[in-house]
Amino acid sequence: MAYETLKIQQDLVEWLSLTGDQLRRHLHSPLEVTTKSGRNDLVTNLDKQTEQFYVQQIRQHYPEAHICGEEGFGDQLTDLTGLVFFVDPIDGTMNFVRQKNNFATMIGVYLDGQPLVGAILDVIGEKLLVGGAETGVQLNGYPLTPIAPAPIAEGLLGVNAMMYAHNGYHLQDLAAQTSGVRVTGSAGLEFIQVITGQQNGYVSSLSPWDVAAGWAIGQGVGIEAHNLAGQQPQLREREVIIAGIPEIWRSFQKLQN
Repeated sequence: MAYETLKIQQDLVEWLSLTGDQLRRHLHSPLEVTTKSGRNDLVTNLDKQTEQFYVQQIRQHYPEAHICGEEGFGDQLTDLTGLVFFVDPIDGTMNFVRQKNNFATMIGVYLDGQPLVGAILDVIGEKLLVGGAETGVQLNGYPLTPIAPAPIAEGLLGVNAMMYAHNGYHLQDLAAQTSGVRVTGSAGLEFIQVITGQQNGYVSSLSPWDVAAGWAIGQGVGIEAHNLAGQQPQLREREVIIAGIPEIWRSFQKLQN
């Protein structure tokens, strides 16, 4: 089945904009907070409500599509055939709960396992990043140009805090080649930094809904994403992802040998 990528992109912009308004409106409302895998893996009533809203919209507009959602309101995927929406209702829930800042909402859309288009909204910063290889990339409606090649010594690196602290996969050694590291606690915000050229790369252990939107958008500006095997993200389970300008992956790979 053929899909109009621009139409999907327009729908993502509408859905994320509505969600951003809703989350900002209820930012200081009482939250129902529970844990999932551990005390630092939080979920709130707004995470669940947001994912339910996205699922409802997708079912209505793309009934043939499959949905992979963080909070479990989508489908149990057996493969990535056809149109698949990867939904992260609130990316950076810990930040949302503790800081009321530094969190995103995002959706990545794939066709037969390949990136089609994505959207990430920095909810408090009101920065909406959307696009892909076919449509180009826009930040709040303004087009972005491809990232120009640059030495990694002249850029910053976004990292997973625990991986960096323990020098997992020689991440401290990689960071030593850059201008410094940054940790935000939100994959969506890290991808915004990379895609807009504010960071050269981002390395973390990510679930499919953490990486799908950023990878899809990044293809529109020349950003790469690799797993440890050097393959594209598999989007089936959590895996270490190295995203950024091509030199980030090359430097990371050399350190593993």
